[in-house]
Amino acid sequence: MKPTLPRATAIHRMVERCRAGAAQGLVAKMRTGWVVLGERQVFAGYCLLLADPVADHLNALGSAHRAQFLSDMALVGDAILASTGAIRVNYAIFGNVEPALHAHVFPRRATEPEATRTAQPWAFDWNLAPAYSDSMHGELRARIAAYIEEFSAKAIALYP
Repeated sequence: MKPTLPRATAIHRMVERCRAGAAQGLVAKMRTGWVVLGERQVFAGYCLLLADPVADHLNALGSAHRAQFLSDMALVGDAILASTGAIRVNYAIFGNVEPALHAHVFPRRATEPEATRTAQPWAFDWNLAPAYSDSMHGELRARIAAYIEEFSAKAIALYP
């Protein structure tokens, strides 16, 4: 299967900005894509893993590439756990609004209000969430990046 889409999506544009080093909230380059902090930090430390090259969806990848993408996604989750004090990580891959492979990685904390602790992230009003900014989130971005750099070198490569 061909890994790239015929039309450009917001994911394509974000990947291009990452390649140029111009993406806001850029965290790291991984074997299968780019990690960026979300434009809206609905949970501090919320990241996306953007497939590069851009692919339609997870099942459009060959088995080794697919396994590596999922491994990279889990490593982003490990970095978020280590960097935020979260008690768990929620993962989501949809591609319905932006039909290109990307994964949402959300830290979840014990300190969340009980009324919303079990809610999925899209139940929140994202317009009320702080926008990513280097001044507010730069130190967190650096911690996540340092973890990924340290542990991705130790991870077993499943895909070149």
